[in-house]
Amino acid sequence: MQPEKLTREPARSGDESTLADRVTRVLVDQIRSGHYPVNARLPTEKFMTEQYGVSRTVVREAISRLKSEGLVETRQGSGTVVLDPKASQIFRISRDDHSPALGVVRVIELRRGIEAEMAALAAERRTATQMSAIRRALKAIDKAVQAGGDGVDEDLEFHLAISRAAGNPYFTELLSLLTHALQDAIRITRHNEARRDDLAAGVRSEHEAIAAAIEARDPVAARLAAHTHMQSTATRIQEADRSFWTGDSRAAAKRLAHTHLDAVIGKRSPGSRG
Repeated sequence: MQPEKLTREPARSGDESTLADRVTRVLVDQIRSGHYPVNARLPTEKFMTEQYGVSRTVVREAISRLKSEGLVETRQGSGTVVLDPKASQIFRISRDDHSPALGVVRVIELRRGIEAEMAALAAERRTATQMSAIRRALKAIDKAVQAGGDGVDEDLEFHLAISRAAGNPYFTELLSLLTHALQDAIRITRHNEARRDDLAAGVRSEHEAIAAAIEARDPVAARLAAHTHMQSTATRIQEADRSFWTGDSRAAAKRLAHTHLDAVIGKRSPGSRG
């Protein structure tokens, strides 16, 4: 059985997000139908770019989405391996809003209380090793941006590192459930903030304030810093001008607005991740 081919259409600027949607849907269908069974390896990036007629960027984005939905994972020496689709956990945000900013702000509002309490607990409970992980994640954001990346994965890892330091695995699991929506929301906010040096500097300062409070073992300051970061992020999105809501930002906002809030939760296999 040959993998399904995408309908070839003329490439247009800004189409990569749409193509990634289509490649993701094809791969999800193939995994759930058993075309790629549990523990099977997905084809190489090169094979998929030729098979689907898309760029490596599109293939990597599709694979990233599969990872966020718990359908695949990368194993050293084995490539991208399929996990049990029955054990995947998917949690998505759905609202049909006319304002693209509103869907993003609602995700931020959802995160605000979670992030604040998570940071406070991390300040109380973090170990030296966990603090080092938080600091490494913070540095990785700047390193990714300096290398020409968007820092989305690194930004999310910073917050996940804090969740692990909170000493309550439910925080990490909840963020993992929200990952697909969070990546789109973080992608939008980071693209907005990257347009102006003052906005980017503000984000770095807010992240540093959270890390510093956790390092100082000050739960009150950590809670306030995390809450302030979420509130400031929402404000920056609300103040973004109309010209920002085009291309990739518009596509990501559309995905946030039209996915469905649901949870498909089953027992995990011993090797699956949350």
